[in-house]
Amino acid sequence: MGCLLNSMPEPQDLEAGNFSNWLSDTHTALRNDAETDVPCGECNACCRSSYFIHIKPDELSSLSHIPDELLFPAPGLPEGNVLMGYDEKGHCPMLRDGVCSIYDHRPATCRSYDCRIFPATGIQISGKEKVLITQQIQRWKFNLSEADEINEHKAVHKAASFLTHKSKLFPPDALPGNPTQLAIMAIKVHDLFLEPDEQIVDDPKMVDAVILAQEKFDS
Repeated sequence: MGCLLNSMPEPQDLEAGNFSNWLSDTHTALRNDAETDVPCGECNACCRSSYFIHIKPDELSSLSHIPDELLFPAPGLPEGNVLMGYDEKGHCPMLRDGVCSIYDHRPATCRSYDCRIFPATGIQISGKEKVLITQQIQRWKFNLSEADEINEHKAVHKAASFLTHKSKLFPPDALPGNPTQLAIMAIKVHDLFLEPDEQIVDDPKMVDAVILAQEKFDS
């Protein structure tokens, strides 16, 4: 009887899609600061995981639908950039009865967020406040049926590993300070890591190449 009470159903895997298609779509979204198409279903884990939401000064529709008292200046960013925090439960204050109360006016940060960047890069997030989003991340499974997809996936992982383990070689402020932006950077520069390991140049040259690739992508 005790075993039956304690048994819980294993979380089911989620189809993350064809990796090459996802990577191409993600590149396009990042270049155009566009909305991503994430098959969230009923999941709202990212809305309940203690995320600060960055809102740019030109996002007038979002700003007009969020009470001023929920916003504060974004540290290190130009004037007008603000952050929206979360409540004592770690929930977005715009989340009402499990759904976004300003969905049609939600910030660009929310529109572009795709938690599949974590299984794609191998970068992990931690902390008890991130348990819900971590559980969702672990469920995503990419389709890696072709050799090109496998190579791309490996290149993204190599890029993420380099950014993580060689961080001390980078100039101050060259790398993002949070896992989400670090995963995004790995995706932006992964082309540098498509060659076999023995063809990758030495670390200092790779650091310079990564910085240049990031700047080129963003321009």
